[in-house]
Amino acid sequence: MTSDTSIGTAEQLRDPDYTPPLAQAIPLGIQHVLAMFVSNVTPAIIVCGAAGFGFGSNSPDFPQMIYMIQMSMFFAGIATLFQTIGFGPVGARLPIVQGTSFAFLPIMIPLVAGKGVDGMAALFGGVIIGGVFHALLGTVIGKIRFALPPLVTGLVVLMIGLALVKVGIQYAAGGVPAMGKPEFGSLENWSVALVVIVVTLGLKFFTRGMVSIAAVLLGLIAGYIVAYFMGMVSFGNIERAASFAMPNPLHFGFEFSVAAVIGFCLMAFVSAVETVGDVSGITKGGAKREATTEEITGATYADGLGSAVAGLFGSLPNTSFSQNVGLIAMTGVMSRHVVTFGAIFLILCGLIPKVGAIISTVPIVVLGGGVIVMFGMVCAAGVSMLSDVTWNKRNMVIFAVSLSVGLGLQLVPDALQHMPSTAKILLTSGLLPAAFLAIILNLILPKELGEDPTD
Repeated sequence: MTSDTSIGTAEQLRDPDYTPPLAQAIPLGIQHVLAMFVSNVTPAIIVCGAAGFGFGSNSPDFPQMIYMIQMSMFFAGIATLFQTIGFGPVGARLPIVQGTSFAFLPIMIPLVAGKGVDGMAALFGGVIIGGVFHALLGTVIGKIRFALPPLVTGLVVLMIGLALVKVGIQYAAGGVPAMGKPEFGSLENWSVALVVIVVTLGLKFFTRGMVSIAAVLLGLIAGYIVAYFMGMVSFGNIERAASFAMPNPLHFGFEFSVAAVIGFCLMAFVSAVETVGDVSGITKGGAKREATTEEITGATYADGLGSAVAGLFGSLPNTSFSQNVGLIAMTGVMSRHVVTFGAIFLILCGLIPKVGAIISTVPIVVLGGGVIVMFGMVCAAGVSMLSDVTWNKRNMVIFAVSLSVGLGLQLVPDALQHMPSTAKILLTSGLLPAAFLAIILNLILPKELGEDPTD
């Protein structure tokens, strides 16, 4: 759907406070949900799988994954309302869509690996404290942006993608519970995953508009249909799921973990910078102007507060979703109230456990096909950000050392077997050491080292 005179004048469409007629506003809001839906629920599925009660685990705690999927939708909606409606200094009052962040996955996976539901209390302790810290960054975000140029942020995004690509391969082959069994990597599993990949790529590159934007979702639906006819889909969870349920405070408990707190606080810097970029992208693309200090500060407050509140009820940290920035540019509608309708739809879905139960029926090999595409796109986004870097000797050294150390520790975690457990969790993610090295080297290496650009 694109902008036209039935929605409003050109001046109205550039106004965040304008509300289009409901007949157009509600479908536009649903479009925003479709553009982010898969990316929003996937992190919860991955974390549950890492903990040991995800797809194919046959764990009695499997219903807890349905709860986390439900909360991913509910608190994505709540965090989005923080941005679109806001209160006091909180919120940018712009059409910013919030959703569960991929950026924290390299930290969360080692925190919960194999620990089951018992490992979730420490995770959510980190989410809550990290969210509060993230919100406080709103007071200084303008002053620390200099320390996170495209060289650093591009490397961090690339490392996030590299840390997660193996998850897609594992899922497409049959999932972690199937590893070591004959069915792992079977032709049957790969054929379903490939259907998702092929359909997603076909729709992404050979269609336009909403079909292209929702390509991953439509690819998953195609794979789901194929898997159903191959006997891979079970609907038992839908029958057992409740029709309505409210969020439960401290659902997984609260535990203070040094590794979790440090990890989430450090990643808050990256998430905050990502949000600043999205705010700037919205104002430039939709209103043809630069973002104001109040908008950037308010967006950062809402980012952190949304994550802290989500963690309090057993949901993962939120951040602004970049794909929805592109949707605003496509429709030409910058109304924050359009996104508010989308947020309300997400909240309603989050109150109905059967929606989460339906998502839980998606076979892991189907999800694997979608995850391969999504995490590959994360890597590509990092490379795209790095294309803005001047590749002189100084920047090449910073990138080379940071990438080598970060990726190396990720590939050979046993190299840190004699380190304390907290340090091991933080360093084996690869992401934090790479980001730390890149920031420090960028700050201390003399600019003169990069005067002669390399070819």
